[in-house]
This record gives sequence, C-alpha cells and structure tokens, in this order.
Amino acid sequence: MAAQASFDITSTVDLQEVDNAVNQAKKEMAQRYDFKGSKSSIDFKKAENSIELIADDNFKMTAVWEILQTRMVRRGVPIKNLDAADPQPIAGGLVKRTVALKQGIPIEAAKSIVQFLKDRKLKKVQATIQADQVRVSSASKDELQDAIRVLREGDFGVELQFGNYR
Repeated sequence: MAAQASFDITSTVDLQEVDNAVNQAKKEMAQRYDFKGSKSSIDFKKAENSIELIADDNFKMTAVWEILQTRMVRRGVPIKNLDAADPQPIAGGLVKRTVALKQGIPIEAAKSIVQFLKDRKLKKVQATIQADQVRVSSASKDELQDAIRVLREGDFGVELQFGNYR
C-alpha cells in the first residue's frame, strides 16, 4: 500500500511584516498634507495581536484605514486576516478603531474547509482539524494537488497558506 501524503492548511500573519507596514503607514501620515496638525495615529500592540487606529473624525479614519491596508498589501500581509471593528467615538472628539489580527484558522472556518472538501467528492482525501490548522491527507499526490486547487477557489474568511507538503 502506498504511503499517505499530506499537507497542512494554516493561516498566519507575519508580525514583523505587520510592524514594518505600520511604521511605513506612520511615515506616510507624517508626510501627507491632509494630516498636518492632526491627532491621527496608528499603534501596533504586538502582545494583544491588534492595531489601534485613532483619527480626528470618520473621514480621516477612512483615510488612515486605507493607508494601513495599502501598506499591508505591499508588505505581503493578507488583508483577509485583519478584523476591523466599527469606529467608536472617544474623548476629545476623536474616533478609535481596533483591528484584530487573526492568527490560525478559526474553528468555524476549519469546519467549512473540511465540509468543502467533502462536497467536492475528491477521491480518498481526508481532512482533519488539528487545533488552528487543517491537515489534508491522501494516498495520491495528484488528489492533494486537486484539493489545493479547489481550496484556492473557495472563500473561508481567512487567507489560506499551504505548507508541510510531504
């Protein structure tokens, strides 16, 4: 009998790249004319896996959010893994928005990935949930390649990364 081949599906965010993107966004905000004299800021809280955005009003909050997203895309950080809360008013007439970084695959998304693979009726492909990742295994490497191809077409709310292929 042939040995089982497998790969892992994960979803992680490189915190160093997030830090670099936040620093680049801060520099851009410091240079832009529309932010001169503004109290707008971006603060990356590594320990909490979140980014805090503060702006003068909702219009500037939208601009800050767009600057941050642009820098994240340029640094290769998946935007799907950013979970932005609605802007909340805070003291001094400012607006605050917290952006959580999703690390790992949430259990609901993992269940939908497993169900998605079952619905595709790929021969002899098994998917198992292991903490915050999903392991897909099969005797046929061609079937695993097909599984990766169909998973890239689906949308599960997080950016999927395929690794540990053996």
